[in-house]
Amino acid sequence: MQRSVLDQKWAGYVAAALSVGLLTLLLKIVGAHVNAATVSLALLLTVLFIATRWGSLPALAASILAMLCFNFFFLPPLGTFTIAATDNWIALLAFLITAVTAGQLSASAKRRAEEAETGRLEIERLYAELRDAFERASHAEALRQSEKLKSALLDAVTHDLRTPLTSIKASITTLLDEVRDTEPPVKLDAESRVEMMEVIDEESDRLSRFINGLIELARIEAGELQLRRRWGAVEEIISTALSRAEPITHSHRVLLDVEKELPGVRVDERAVSEVVYTLIDNAAKYSPVGSTICITARRSGDELIEMGVEDDGPGISADLRERVFDKFFRATRDGDVRSRQPTGTGMGLAIAKGIVEAHYGKIWIEAGRDGKGTRVLFTLPIGDDDVIEEPRYTTATVEAQ
Repeated sequence: MQRSVLDQKWAGYVAAALSVGLLTLLLKIVGAHVNAATVSLALLLTVLFIATRWGSLPALAASILAMLCFNFFFLPPLGTFTIAATDNWIALLAFLITAVTAGQLSASAKRRAEEAETGRLEIERLYAELRDAFERASHAEALRQSEKLKSALLDAVTHDLRTPLTSIKASITTLLDEVRDTEPPVKLDAESRVEMMEVIDEESDRLSRFINGLIELARIEAGELQLRRRWGAVEEIISTALSRAEPITHSHRVLLDVEKELPGVRVDERAVSEVVYTLIDNAAKYSPVGSTICITARRSGDELIEMGVEDDGPGISADLRERVFDKFFRATRDGDVRSRQPTGTGMGLAIAKGIVEAHYGKIWIEAGRDGKGTRVLFTLPIGDDDVIEEPRYTTATVEAQ
């Protein structure tokens, strides 16, 4: 088994060398009919093929070998590794960065696909176990196996969200269209190539935010995070959240209904601001353009502050209002599971609930005014300087959400 894996690894390096060598030879034979841009794209496609078939390390080797061949055979002065013109240095560096980046992403997509397939097989195994449990065991045993199946399904969803196939597919399709005889022909300038690299960069940021969300949830569920409690003003917490939410609320009217002379609260201001931002983000996603988002804050008795965010969207049915705080669960706002949903990871409200409960508060959902829309409310204890509590949570990863 180990020898087979080793042989396959060396086969990848051999394939990388042969592929780049044969393509270089072919391009030299038809050299009168190709330019430097065509050569670089052809070599880049070879790197992507190696990454998809044999993984990241052979793809890295192919990238370096392709760069050397591009320099030696196609950039003047030919036949040397010397580069005379500055713009050729830039072209060679851009090719190497693009080849390495695209190769690594393609190899990562291959790994994610393999992990997803492993998850699918695990689900099938658990399903078979569940079926057998129903036949030979008690109802309690069947429920336990069902929970295992649910966990496996959630893991499969996670792999799907982490797979960067969308950005890779879009970039590679554009590159392929440029070298194919398409009608109308596709020609990429330097700015277009930069845009494709920016797409890859943005997609990587999206994956990073998703992974940070998973880490945050894991720490909240394990009770291993710590809060940094300080005395702060409710108005400042809301103002921080609104400033961050400006790009997503520009198409809505935002109303503030904050009770005057609210007392300060002893909380982790950054964490609570994250809760408010999450609720505003959800309200903007699920309510029509031009509608109103109302943010409220008032005293609730002598020891609590109640804060809330209300939208004019279609609302959440009563039977789903508790479930929306479960991780990865995304309910339709009108209860119709077939309706189109805004994009999201299904972790925001789960993290918000963890932060609120870490402050010994409570979060829940109600219908909005006149039974329309959605109102999400949460309470926070005002706090007491005389009470010294062991910190349980932190916002170390909240900023990344």
